[in-house]
Amino acid sequence: MNFTRRDLLKAGAFASVTAASPLAAQPLLVSPASSLMPRSGKRRVVIAGGGWGGMTAARHLREKAPDLEVVMLERNPVFWSCPLSNKWLIDVVDTNFLVHSYMAPARRHGYTFVQTEITGIDRGKKQVHTAQGYVDYDWLVLAPGIRYAFEAWFGNDRKAIDHTRTNFPTAYIPSAEHALVKQKIRSFKGGTFVMTLPPPPHRCPPSPYERACLMAWWWKTHKIPAKLVILDPKPRIAPITVGFREAFEDLYKDIVTHVPNAGVKEVDPFNKVIKTTAGDFKFDDALLMTPHQAGDLAWKAGVIGKNPKGQDTGWAAVDPQLYNLKDDPQLFVIGDAVGAVSPHFGHYPKSGHVANRQAKAVAVHIADQAKGNAPKPVIIDNLCYMLVNNSPREAISVQFDYKIGPDGLLHQSQIDDNDRRAELWESDLRWVAYMFEDFAAG
Repeated sequence: MNFTRRDLLKAGAFASVTAASPLAAQPLLVSPASSLMPRSGKRRVVIAGGGWGGMTAARHLREKAPDLEVVMLERNPVFWSCPLSNKWLIDVVDTNFLVHSYMAPARRHGYTFVQTEITGIDRGKKQVHTAQGYVDYDWLVLAPGIRYAFEAWFGNDRKAIDHTRTNFPTAYIPSAEHALVKQKIRSFKGGTFVMTLPPPPHRCPPSPYERACLMAWWWKTHKIPAKLVILDPKPRIAPITVGFREAFEDLYKDIVTHVPNAGVKEVDPFNKVIKTTAGDFKFDDALLMTPHQAGDLAWKAGVIGKNPKGQDTGWAAVDPQLYNLKDDPQLFVIGDAVGAVSPHFGHYPKSGHVANRQAKAVAVHIADQAKGNAPKPVIIDNLCYMLVNNSPREAISVQFDYKIGPDGLLHQSQIDDNDRRAELWESDLRWVAYMFEDFAAG
């Protein structure tokens, strides 16, 4: 079933999934050189990565292509949602709201979930290699997410990379970093706290500004003498320019300073100094967001694109309307790892909403290929809500719509809703309830 934006706003309540499945309950004691699972007699789709895109693809493939076997491989034991995690940092939502079972929806929708580390991808043999053995596939859907490109700052200086990762985490990849960032915000006693923003494109473009608002709200509420400096490589706040600027000025004027055109030139994590194109900054603590790139699986699969100079773009090169590779049409990439899709606007926003929409589209494309039909473009959209105040709870939002223009290329339109209000926070809860329902429930 396809939902319109109006349907999203009417979606039902959040459904918790905690049931266990025997599917991945026991360790699989096989050699990594052995087959992890024999062929079932059906053609197989392997989904590598279980984020918003991977979970959605697994569920919708079972519905769109019931004659295919679907296997999802993911290294994490449970699903952790990055969308809404900023709210978790200040206890607007609790952990149970963000964390979901992988096994329960797999059992419910009839696909196989295996918790394992993916070690390599052999596109020639159509095999995904894991720590527990290899898995053959007919179609492969990569949902790699992102990686932090520390090398852009530090080259091969492992000491600096490890020190930054350990002491100044950013929690833009689902992991233990979220707990560290939450502790960092709560334990800060005052002084200068710096937040670097990655250059575009990066995961969830408006979320660093939302995080700044919620951090400032926490310190303001708890009377912590903090100064939060946002070092932004862009010339202005974007997206939701007016809404965030007004939130900073109206609510957190004494706490938040936004510094535009502050591209990072050099970072000294040991002496706590950052040199930027807008000047040098010393800090007492920080969230140091490096540039983002497609996740490791995209590099292992050899799907990273090249620019006109022959250099890696850092993102997967796929058909901008079908999300598969031109030279490997049964290999698809979805979610944040996808590279530029249009010369008119570059990348899709790297968001959970876009990953969900791309996953649904790919489920349709694979079903078409399985029937011997040529896939046709499925137009997607994007919708993001950002909480900027917790007392009262008020949010702002941004909406992106897309169409194929007369030139055959994708065109983007953007609507910023800058009027912070409780209604948008309520819409945010309905949105995420529908999204969780879409991939986790029946």
